This record gives sequence, structure tokens and C-alpha cells, in this order.
Amino acid sequence: MNTTILLMRILLRVMTRSSLTRTATGRIDITGQETRVQSGNTGDTIAVMRLSHDTYIEHIRSDAARIAAVAQRGLEVAVPSCPGWTVRDLVEHTAETYRHKIACMQEKAFPDPWPPERDDEPALDYFKRATEDLLTELTSRDPLEFAETWWWDERTVGFWGRRMAQESAIHRVDAELAHDDVTPVDAALALDGVDEVLRLMLAEDWSDEPYRDLPPAIVRVRCGDVAWRVVMEPMAVVVHVERSPDEPVDASLTGEAEALYLWLWGRGPDRALSVDGDPTAVAHLDARMRLATL
Repeated sequence: MNTTILLMRILLRVMTRSSLTRTATGRIDITGQETRVQSGNTGDTIAVMRLSHDTYIEHIRSDAARIAAVAQRGLEVAVPSCPGWTVRDLVEHTAETYRHKIACMQEKAFPDPWPPERDDEPALDYFKRATEDLLTELTSRDPLEFAETWWWDERTVGFWGRRMAQESAIHRVDAELAHDDVTPVDAALALDGVDEVLRLMLAEDWSDEPYRDLPPAIVRVRCGDVAWRVVMEPMAVVVHVERSPDEPVDASLTGEAEALYLWLWGRGPDRALSVDGDPTAVAHLDARMRLATL
């Protein structure tokens, strides 16, 4: 293996361990109580705001109900944030995603083959049944119970509680965009979502598909007193919570949690953000986010 690639992979693992969801002792915190964790290896601490498992469940419940209610206005309407999709496609995709995570919790492995054959059950009925089954799994299991996930550092039921809360919020916005009736995203959920999408989806080994369309860049993403440093190279992206937000970067994006969350997911405009520095660096982040959230 190329030495540069090896070093970037090692660095990626080290930096992602400086996480908003990890206690100072290294144990994942999914209790939802405020925890103070080390930032990097300096000994400094920051407050983190991972939500409780029960809170994630309530967000899934409310956002799924909103998806169903909005979808009833018309399933054949195009979804502008998901080109080529109708609301029906969105509803069926979300239901299938829920079913996949149910299987990950029940089988302790990724289901294979996938997806299963489906009968002619109406889309909304299929979605509502999948929602209830997902909620049953999440409420009946300990969040620390093992479940297969795609995140090497957290293979728990709690991981899927968090991930499905974020999935539901984004697809609720998609359904609302289709019917031009967007409602706010809870600020605490949005802040957690910024952390999740940056550290769990964008931060990655990209050596299989190196990104060279734009030059390497460092971008700071800031919300209140929390800032993430995003280092983008062709073969890897490294993200960590900054100890010193005064370190030099190529560009910075600052905004409220909801505005950052929706922009990172390609569901909101950058006009809601304060953008400083090199526009090419911001364009690089935007392009990498579109690839990371496909």
C-alpha cells in the first residue's frame, strides 16, 4: 500500500476518535446527558449534545407521521431535492430503509439478499407499518445492545436510533419540499445531525474513488461555540472538533444548526450561512458532501 494512503488512513481513524459522541474514557455515550469530552489530545474539554435514545425515537415518530401526512396530499408529485423521485419513491425508499435497519437489529448482520420481495401493499400502508415495526424494535431493545452497522466504532441499537432519526428528519423535509410546506428542524437534532454527517459520512478513506476535481482544502464549519475542522485531500477527508477555532483555514461556514444541517445535506441554500474565505474551498466541501450523502 502507498505510504501516503496508509498514513491518511491512520490519521483518519485517530481524528474520528476525537468525537462529539465519545466520553473521555473512550466509551460511546448514548444516554443523552451532557458529557464533557477531550478535544484532540490536549486535555481541553468541550460540552457535547448527543440526544437520548428516547429523544431520537420521538423524533422518528413525529417526523414519520409528518411524512405520511404530507404524502397523502399527493404521491406522484416530484421531489425537488431528490431529482427523478416522486413522493411515492421517497415514501417507499424510507420504508425500505427502516426495514433494513430492523433486520440489522434482529439478525445482528446485514440482511442478504436485499431488498426482499414486496407485495402490492399501498405505499403509505407499507410506510406506516415499517415505521411501527422500527419503533417497536428501538423501544424494546437496550440502546447498547449489539446491532450490525456500517460504522466500525459503534455497532449498537443506539446507532440506528440516531441514524434513523436523522434519516427521518431529512426525508420529512424532502416530502415537505415536494408540497412546498417546509417546517423547522429541531435545533438540537440539527446540531447532532451536522456532527453526524460530517464525521460519519464525509470523514472517510476516499482512496477507492479519489476526488481531484477541486484542489485540497480546509474548511471550518461553525455553529455557536462548536466548530468542526474539515480537511479534504483527494484520498481522504478528516474531520474533528476544533480545540482552537483560530487556526488558519481556507474558508469557513457559520450559521444556525438548521441552516448548516440542511445545506450539508443539499436541502438548503448557502444564503442562510455566513461564508468567508476561498469560494473554491466551499465548493469543494459542497461537492464532497453531495458524493458522501448519495
